[in-house]
Amino acid sequence: MFDAFRNSARIWHAARTLSRHDALLPREYLASLPPSLKLARRLLGSRSKAEDDVPPGVRLARALETLGPPYIKLGQMLATRPDVVGDETASALEELQDNLPPFATADAMRTVEHSLGRPIVETFARFEDAVAAASIAQVHEAETTDDPSLRVAVKVLRPGIEIEFARDLAAFAFAARVAERLSKEAQRLRLRALVGALAHSVALELDLRMEAAAASELAERTANDPDFRVPAIDWSRTSERVLTSEWIEGTPIRDTAALEAGGHDPKTVAVLVVRSFLTQALRDGFFHADMHPGNLFVDVQGRLVAVDFGIMGRLEPNMRRFLAETISGFLARDYLRVAQIHYDVNFVPAHHPVETFAQALRAIGEPIFGRPARDVSMAKLLQQLFETTRRFDMQAQPQLLLLQKTMMVVEGVARSLDPDFDIWEASRPIAERWMLDQVGPEARIRDVTEGVTALGRMAQSLPQFLRNAEVVSAMLADGGLRLHPDTAREIAEAQLARTRHTRIALWIFGAGALAILAFGWL
Repeated sequence: MFDAFRNSARIWHAARTLSRHDALLPREYLASLPPSLKLARRLLGSRSKAEDDVPPGVRLARALETLGPPYIKLGQMLATRPDVVGDETASALEELQDNLPPFATADAMRTVEHSLGRPIVETFARFEDAVAAASIAQVHEAETTDDPSLRVAVKVLRPGIEIEFARDLAAFAFAARVAERLSKEAQRLRLRALVGALAHSVALELDLRMEAAAASELAERTANDPDFRVPAIDWSRTSERVLTSEWIEGTPIRDTAALEAGGHDPKTVAVLVVRSFLTQALRDGFFHADMHPGNLFVDVQGRLVAVDFGIMGRLEPNMRRFLAETISGFLARDYLRVAQIHYDVNFVPAHHPVETFAQALRAIGEPIFGRPARDVSMAKLLQQLFETTRRFDMQAQPQLLLLQKTMMVVEGVARSLDPDFDIWEASRPIAERWMLDQVGPEARIRDVTEGVTALGRMAQSLPQFLRNAEVVSAMLADGGLRLHPDTAREIAEAQLARTRHTRIALWIFGAGALAILAFGWL
């Protein structure tokens, strides 16, 4: 009972903060709210007039930043779930600023001493003030006591951060349980699973040994990649609350002028960013899932260097094959095959006719063929696919959603470096290499070891897969994919209307759940 009261109080505080930013029951949806929620909107408090000209998604991001680290992480998780918050809000949450004022260097030094079990002077000859501070940890430049000494980056958790997250995650879980009891839509969106995924992600981020292990694994997997590298981990100076790694001497990729001054072609760097990401995702099934400009550098050898491995993505082999066959089928305009793949892996319930699902997929695919390849976003194609599958009761696939979110960020980084960037041409060598690995002799031997059933399924789908790959290759070599502009515009307008209606429904549902919690109506 006490836990329920405490969680309700924390949710009430969050609801009041969201209301002050006009992010809980936004004025844009006021006409669609029932009388009870209009009353709740008044009782929760007035909004700030400073937010009058700010879109609702941006207001939500600002409110979450005000609420602190756990809510910032919740916002980052929701940015990967447009099926929960809507496309516009998810896009706004991608810009959520995960930076806070640094805590005292003296506190960081005490944490280092306690975590490593020895005086800091025995570990570091020099320990500077923080150079970057985020919601969970901050980074210091330091110099080791080794001979010769090494320049390193030392990441230190914020004091008391574990307790703060434990309290708010318990409140999130409470709200999700109530929501799923009240709404079938909440059950379909798997809100408890979403909170569980957030809790799991945070648990990994709060143990810096796990981040160090992720960096080490990615370094091993990419050891033979000449254009990508990962900073070396200093395991003797790493613990649950402290992570020490090689200091990176490089140019931030967000600084185009500095790249050019250093002799690096921004267009070449753009290609390198996309190919590094796709290689990790398709070849290794293990990818850096936070590839924003602040985490990417170019060293003096022209190699891409990534930092901050707190968020990583994994794709199981069957998911990688599903993804590749789906994209291949789309670009070959084989919509029935793409639909059938979804049924083969039980993503779409069998009571939906496969032909109807294929028709819906055609509405996504056809607009691609009217525009030059450089104007077509691979990430947006996947996003539209996931939006359509929701209408056919497909449950969210966290692996693919994180991949799509990361791909959106990577595309944005590439186009900031090269406005005319063609992601299809940049991706082509990686995709061709992956398909060869999947259908070549080595792949056949590998499938045999996985069992006769897997081999039979591959043999059954191989002819169509190869035909699709041939069509895609021919289209790309011919300079692009084309469709009449009027068709593209009509599809876009129809999609916008559907998205707007879905967003209003989700806002009403979310506001209702919070209002019920706040007023104790259960």
